[in-house]
This record gives sequence, C-alpha cells and structure tokens, in this order.
Amino acid sequence: MLDAIVVGGSFAGLSAAMQLARARRRILLIDAGLPRNRFADASHGFLGQDGKAPAQILREAACQVLAYPTVEIAKGEVLDAKAIPDGFTVAMAQGREVQARRLVLATGVVDILPDLPGLMERWGASVLHCPYCHGYEHRDRPLGVLASHPMSAHQAAMIPDWGPTTLFTQGRFEPDDEQRALLDARGVTIECSEVSALLGRAPQLEAVQLADGRTLPLSALFVAPIQRMASPLAETLGCGFDDGPMGPIIRTDAWKATTVPGVFAAGDAARPMQNATLASADGVLAGVGAHQSLIRDALLAA
Repeated sequence: MLDAIVVGGSFAGLSAAMQLARARRRILLIDAGLPRNRFADASHGFLGQDGKAPAQILREAACQVLAYPTVEIAKGEVLDAKAIPDGFTVAMAQGREVQARRLVLATGVVDILPDLPGLMERWGASVLHCPYCHGYEHRDRPLGVLASHPMSAHQAAMIPDWGPTTLFTQGRFEPDDEQRALLDARGVTIECSEVSALLGRAPQLEAVQLADGRTLPLSALFVAPIQRMASPLAETLGCGFDDGPMGPIIRTDAWKATTVPGVFAAGDAARPMQNATLASADGVLAGVGAHQSLIRDALLAA
C-alpha cells in the first residue's frame, strides 16, 4: 500500500507531492491533464515564475518531483475513491486500482461562464477573472466588468487601478446606494444596457456590442464566474463543504485536512481566494499535514 495518492497535478497537487517525496514517502500523483489555467498563455504574480506559460511551469515542476525515487506520476482520470481498512482505494479510468493510506485532493474547480457570444473564445486572454493575474497586461486601456454575481460591484471597484472601468450590470446586478457611492468615488461608469456580444478577432477583444445598439471599445472584460467542483471525489468520500463566494469549497482545517480522516484537500477546490501562489502554498500544507498524520498513526500503532 502506498503512503499517499495525490489527485490533481497542477500547482497544489505538485506542491503536495514534493513535500511527501522529500519526506521519503511512496506516492502516486494522478493527473487528468486539464488544469484550470490551461486557457491562459502566461502566469503572472507567481514569484520566480512571472510571465511563464502555466504548462511550462507544470512540466518543470513535474520533472523536479519525479527526480525523487519514491514518486510515480500517472496520466488519467480518477473515477472513484472509497475508504478501506487503513486507507483508501482509488479507481482510474484505465482500469487501474491503487491503494494508499492517505489521499490529497487537488482536483480544482470548473468556471461556469455567462452565456454570451464570444466569451468562451476569449477566456484567459481578454475575458479574465483575476486583475492581479492579468490586469497589468491591459493597463491604461478601457476595461469592463460584466456583472454576473452580487460581488461584481466589489470587483469593479478594484479595476480602475489598471485602467478606466465600466461596470455592465446586465440588468440583473444593480449596485445599491453604498456600492454606487464607492464606484463613483473610484471613477467607475455604470452601464445598464446589456452587453449582447463581444467584438474583435478572438482571442483579443476590441469592443462590446450593447443591446441598445451602441458599441463601446474595451481591451479586456473581467467576470467572476460561478464555480463547481471539477471532480465528484470529495462528495463521494463524504467530505464536508462550505459556501464560498462563487460556489462550494471543500471544508479543511489549517493543515488542509478535510472532515474525512485521512483525506486532505488543497488548491482552488478548498479555498475561497484563488491563484497559483495560494494553490501552491495550500499544497505544501496538505503534503506536510498528510505526512505528519502518517507519523501520528505509526506512533499510535507502535
């Protein structure tokens, strides 16, 4: 039986695997090859990796993890996981079943974008979620926020630090008086006519078409998409969930242990604020937490 199985091979999963590998534990990392940031050409704000393609960062990280002799990385999807005496069994799509004493879920989330023509083709390039990740590349040009959630007014109040900003309420998320005062103080224009289409040669954005016929130039459009779990494993295993601002998140303690003993969770699926640096830090905590729990079990059994 392995010491741990890590499900998910992006920033959180590889960071967890690194800690367990350096603790000389036998681990298997299983990765489906569908990281959330695969739509972006570059990762920004990640110390030491700023401007690199996410895929390049992950390839280099995987090579570093594989340098440790107790690690295996397998490509594929995990279909099921269940508790067994002293651990867990994991079933992969290829028919392989593997057992381990601990599970680390770094399975991520899926972004559910508003239904708007031209949005998906520009996701990660000129339709964006995080201004800290991509705002600098669109600085000093007209920017927009597509209201998709009650927190969209809060998002719009941040964006003017990168460029002149318009909040498109879409007729559904009108700011209240307090929010209007904040947006006015920040110089944000509030546009009530709905965005009906995105214009320009994708993945770039040149303008948006409004329902009343007007066209407004834009370099980038920010949206806070609703999220769902990318994998059902946490629910299948019986992990508890909390309500995050954009969707459910797996409940964890300070060492990323879930409500199911032996199961740890890290990254976007287990935190409300999400970026590559935080996902990697979460993975470190989950890897160390899983290792320390293995030590405790061994001492209790002695």
